Order: sequence, then structure tokens, then C-alpha cells
Amino acid sequence: MEVPRAPAPSAGWPAIDAHIIDVLRHRVGKDERAAKPHDWFTATVLTLRDAVIDRWMESTRRTYDEGAKRVYYLSLEFLIGRLLRDALSNMGMTREMEQALRDYGFDLAEIEELEPDAALGNGGLGRLAACFMESLASLDIPAYGYGIRYVNGMFRQRLDDGWQVELPETWLSHGNPWEFDRRESAYRIGFGGEVIDQGEGVQWHPAEQIEAHAIDTPVVGWRGKRVNTLRLWTASALDPIRLDAFNAGDHIGALAGQTRADSLVRVLYPADSTAAGQELRLRQEFFFTSASLQDIVRRHVQEFGDIRTLPEKAAIQLNDTHPAVAVAELMRLLVDVHGLEFSEAWELTKRTIGYTNHTLLPEALESWPLPLFERLLPRHMQIVYAINSRVLREARKAGLEPHAISAISLIDEGGERRVRMANLAFAGAHSVNGVAALHTELMKSTVFADLHALYPERINNKTNGVTPRRWLQQCNPGLVAVLKDAIGDGFLDETEKLADLNALADDAALGERIAEVKRSNKVALAGHIKTLTGLRLDPDALFDVQIKRIHEYKRQLLNLIETVALYDQIRSHPERDWVPRVKIFGGKAASSYHNAKLIIKLASDIARRVNSDPSVGGLLKVVFVPNYNVTLAERIIPAADLSEQISTAGMEASGTGNMKFALNGALTIGTLDGANIEIKDRVGDDNIVIFGLTADEVAEKRGNGYNPREVIEGSRELQQAIAAIATGVFSPDDPKRYADLMGGIYDHDWFMVAADFDAYHAAQRGIDRRWENPAAWRAAAIRNIANVSWFSSDRTIREYARDIWGVTPGS
Repeated sequence: MEVPRAPAPSAGWPAIDAHIIDVLRHRVGKDERAAKPHDWFTATVLTLRDAVIDRWMESTRRTYDEGAKRVYYLSLEFLIGRLLRDALSNMGMTREMEQALRDYGFDLAEIEELEPDAALGNGGLGRLAACFMESLASLDIPAYGYGIRYVNGMFRQRLDDGWQVELPETWLSHGNPWEFDRRESAYRIGFGGEVIDQGEGVQWHPAEQIEAHAIDTPVVGWRGKRVNTLRLWTASALDPIRLDAFNAGDHIGALAGQTRADSLVRVLYPADSTAAGQELRLRQEFFFTSASLQDIVRRHVQEFGDIRTLPEKAAIQLNDTHPAVAVAELMRLLVDVHGLEFSEAWELTKRTIGYTNHTLLPEALESWPLPLFERLLPRHMQIVYAINSRVLREARKAGLEPHAISAISLIDEGGERRVRMANLAFAGAHSVNGVAALHTELMKSTVFADLHALYPERINNKTNGVTPRRWLQQCNPGLVAVLKDAIGDGFLDETEKLADLNALADDAALGERIAEVKRSNKVALAGHIKTLTGLRLDPDALFDVQIKRIHEYKRQLLNLIETVALYDQIRSHPERDWVPRVKIFGGKAASSYHNAKLIIKLASDIARRVNSDPSVGGLLKVVFVPNYNVTLAERIIPAADLSEQISTAGMEASGTGNMKFALNGALTIGTLDGANIEIKDRVGDDNIVIFGLTADEVAEKRGNGYNPREVIEGSRELQQAIAAIATGVFSPDDPKRYADLMGGIYDHDWFMVAADFDAYHAAQRGIDRRWENPAAWRAAAIRNIANVSWFSSDRTIREYARDIWGVTPGS
């Protein structure tokens, strides 16, 4: 999708076709007659990068000249996806690059396919961070993103006979032409050791030190108005090889220090089911957080001199609890390194740090065994205790009850003593935000009820958003062309102008054009899935999609059980006019999450049976697409007719997939959970399909002795579907494979699969009836596109800037 070109990068910049050849010869080292496609890919990126660098340097100089406040976004994940198409579009250089490559016999789309998908994240948390970084640059807000440069990152998923197999994601095996090694930005990160009294203060003497050094990637904003920096840390041992040990014959042991350093940046979310895994996770989190804070403080002192002005010039946002140790680390830097009194340092820390909460699940609110935390970070343990004493004194002074004071404590004294990282982040931040209206209200009444009572002004809501550049303009150019013809191109700069489509929602010609684009996208997706899996899909069928991290609360299991019920009904009632449906699943399960991996296997087993059954013909197909990532999402979302957002109410913080699907003209079937509620409010009750229990009703059922067995026995379709799965109809090689999984629904059904099944099943049959009225379906799709522009990450970032960070967007 082409946009007006940004201003020329610099005077005298060569024509793009000549520039590519110059880069190919002098930086890639290939003659154009001998160059392979991967050489052309590298030359294309480096040519574009040269233009980006000029804008990057100009942006940085301007920030220094203006003494502007910077935003620092700390996140363990940045799911940035491929960057070539994104940067070309935002720089306004797509058409020129297409023409230049065409002149040499190459297609830009084919070159783009050679770029690996950066393995820096897993799901919504990391993709949100990437959207935020793009919006920060697009809104001309100076910002750094800080994370880890994972060598393998989240695993590459392969399905062997339907079972998930985790393989290393080797995205860096041939280098990364986007990044810049900043060897001057290097910091020592300590672990263990002891804290020594120095008279007027204390000094931490770590037993082990590792060096973090920075690798920078430019983040290009819309129309190239600003280029910000994603700074990722890599690790090395201070002594990468012990020559004495090597020469003595201990060739492996001589490299142990470097191996320990490498482990910090090797894998995202190492399994923490073992003590060693827990230690590695905590070491990772402290490693990137400490390096980032040292970098922030160094930059501030270098530019502004007085550390006491830090809150006026730096806004540090913690993306979930992973970087929550930043509260203690910033205190250490202010007190131990810069000599501030504890009370003054505490006030500066709170004024500087903001904390975004992304989950209400107790198991996802990180906590660490106190002995582990104290062994690895002895000085930080002291600081946590000191902060805790202040917080608890405030709680007693405020008259809170003993049980509330216990819940507020940064140290969980029940059973195994643990450090509560969410409480630390809450106490050490001036702002604590949820990411959807319901989520924020539930934060106040559940996980943070007592902290909210103590600090009632701290919690605020910032509903998530997605960047419309990647998730509309770049992934769905056919739709964008139709929209431009219909309402002009103003929405490219102001997404809110998509609302002009409301006046045209019932325009039959527009509906048909949008439907043609949708079908074209479905044909393309069907071709891709045929290549991946061998399965042929009918592009005229309803494409029903659930792509997201595999977790029981997201209820892929509800979808699969209903699929089995539908399969049974199609076979039992062939006389009915069934709507042809393609059920598309995708997502990764955490490597140690048994039930999630079993759900993937169940999807594959159901697909094997259904897809080979001639009695259902082309009426139902099921496919689990392996190795779900950003690039795959960019293919699937524009082709989806129905978006499955069916989490147990009260358990999904927000969701962002729901926004992307609606922006591309899919209808949502979902519960009143997360941002679904706000999407419903924006698109209207008639243009979304809501079913199931509310969050309050879920809580009531859990608290009042809910009996799932009774519910199952009262629903013929549900009982038959569960029985078929539990008795091995879909797993004849292992009839008991799913007995425990189904037994969990009978015994406790924590995620309300049985409780919501009948409502979900009825809603799906209502979807069938909607689909049989193409004009009404198309009008609803147009109203979704028109009314979800509010869910742009530009809007979200403006709210953060105004309410939390105290910065003013430049546009």
C-alpha cells in the first residue's frame, strides 16, 4: 500500500535503483549478476535503512536540542514481526522500491517473504509493545523500548502427529540487517555476593558479574516523522574463556562463564517448573531491567546533570510484572550510586515509574521464593524490606484491617515466603493502569483491592489499541484501496475518519466490493494453508478463526467441543441446509503446560477425523495452523469472517486480536470480557454476537457451589460431544487420552466451558443464519470497520502521554 512519500532523507541521496546496486556491490559484496535472492533482500533492507538512519539521527538531535522528556518502555517481549514492509510503507518508499526491484527482475513481495519473523515475543503482550513503539514514533514522542535480544526467543512450533514440538527459532542465523551494535553502551550486571557497610552507606559486592551491551533497531513512525529506538540487550562474560582451565584440558569448563551469560539471552520464558528454570527467569528479568535503568540514568545525568530532575525528563513504563524489579533497582542506583537519602529516592522512583497490569490470573502475578531472591539480589532484598516497612506503616496509619495489611505486604508470609512483584510494582509507581475498562474495574475489586483502598487515586484505565498501519494498511491493501475510493484517504492519517463508512454501511455496491476483497484474501490464505498442511479449503465457506496463545481461560476447548457437536449434528441431520464452515486454529502452548498441549493435540485429532469423513463433505473443515506468529496473523486476519473471542468472562485483560479482526471486517463472537465490551459499545449490539456468563455471574457460580455435572447431563449436545472425546472416538490409538481433560469439566469446570456451552452453541447457529443473509452480513462488517478506529494504539498512546507520562505528542 503506497502512501505519499516522506521528505527526502538527505540532499544528494542517490536514486533508489542505483543505491541498491551500490549496496549490493560494496556492502553485500555481490555482483548483481551473481547475487541470490537473499543478497537482494539484504541490499533492499540496507538501502532502506540508509534513508531511515538520516531520519533517526535527525529525531535524536531534535530530542537533545529540545531537552525533551523521553518515554522508556520496558518489556520482556517485543513481537515486532517483519520490518521491511512496515518501514517502506511508513517512509513512503514502497512504490519506488517495487519499481527498482522490478527493473532487476525481482518482486518486492517475494523479497519481503525472505525476512525472518523476529522471535522476540509470544502473544498479545509483546505485540502490544510493538504497536506502542510504532505509535510513539508516529505521534512524534521521543521513546526507547528496552528488552532482550533473544537468540532463539519463543520456540518454533512443529506438529508431529498433532503433538506440539518445540524447536529453536533461528531467526538470527544469517544476521539481522536492521540492527546496530552499540558497544559503548555496556553495563555490568551483578548477581549474588554480599552487602558491605561503608559507614555512611552500603555497597553491594556481587559474586558474579555479566556485561550487558546494547543492540539498537530503528522504529519508524508513520510518514517517517520520527524514528525511535528499540534497544535490546545481549550478554557476555567478563572473561569469555578461562585460558588456564582450557590449557589444563577443561575445555568445556573454561567456557562456563560465557555459557551462563548466553543462557540469559537464549530463550524467552524458559520453563520455570524447576528451581533452575525459576532462577534463570529471575536472572533474565533483572539482567535487562538493570541494564535499561543504568542506561536511562546515565543518559539523564549526562544530558541534564542533576539526578533529582529524573521524573521531569524520564517516564519509565513497566509492561507487566516482568520488569517490576526496576523499583528496587532504581532505588539502589539513586541511594547507593548517587547518594540520595532513601525517602527522597523513594519519591523520585514513584514519580518516574508507571506500571501496566495485564492479568488477573494469580499464577501470572509473578512472585519469587524469598531465598532465591535474596541469594541472587541481596541488596534488592534489603530495599524491598525497607519499602515494605513504609507501605505497611501507611496501611496501619490508614486504619486498614490486619487481613488487608497482609494482602498489601510485598512479602507473602503464607506457606513458602515469596516476594510479590505485582505489589512491588504497584507500591513503586505513581500510576497503575489496566488495559480495558472491565479489567481495570476488576483490578480494583480483586487482585489489588487492598492496595487500591490504600492508594485510591493510583489505578486508571488505558484500553489497548493496535497500530492501523500494520493491521490494516499493510496487511490488507485491497481493502484499503476500496475504502479510499469510498471515503477518501484521510483515514490513513486519522483513523477516526473510518467512521465516515457508517453512512455507506447499507450501500450494496460497497458491500460487494469489500466482500470481493475478503474472498480474495481467503483464496490467498487457502493457498498458503494448502502449502503448509495439504488441506484444501473452500474460500466460499465461512472462515471461523481462533488464533491466540493456547490457554484454558481462552477456551479453545469450548470451540473444539462445539465443533464436535456441530460435526455430530451435520452427520445426524444431512437434510438440513448447513452453512459450510472452516474452523481455523493457531497458537503456541507453553512448553510445560500439559493441558494446553493436549488441546492442540485434540484439535489435530478432531481435524483428522472430520476432514476425512465423506458424510460431512465440504460442510466442515478443521485446521490447526502450526507456528503461529505475526506474519501468519497478517495472512489470516484479513481472510477471517468470524473472530472467536470467547474467554471466560473476567479473565482476559483486554485482547488485541479482537480489534485487528474487527478492523478488517470480521464479526466477533465473544463473551463480555476484556475489550469485547468496549468493542460492543462502539460497533453496536447488532454487529457483534455476545453470549455467555458475565464476570459477575462467573464469580457467583464459583462462589455458590456450581455443579457442572448437572449442566452437562442437562445438555444433550454437550453430553454427547464430551463423551465422544472422553471415550476415544477422536483418539482410537489412545482411547483414554482425553479422559482427564474431559473429567476436569465434569469435576470443577473452572473455566465455565459447560456453563457457557449451550449459549455458545446457540450463538453459532445464529451466526449461520446471519451468514445466509449476505447483504446484512456485509453491512455489519462495514460497521465494524467504521467503528473500531477508536482502538488505534495512537489513541491509547495519547492517553498514556496525557495522563501518565506528562509528555505532549508532536502530532
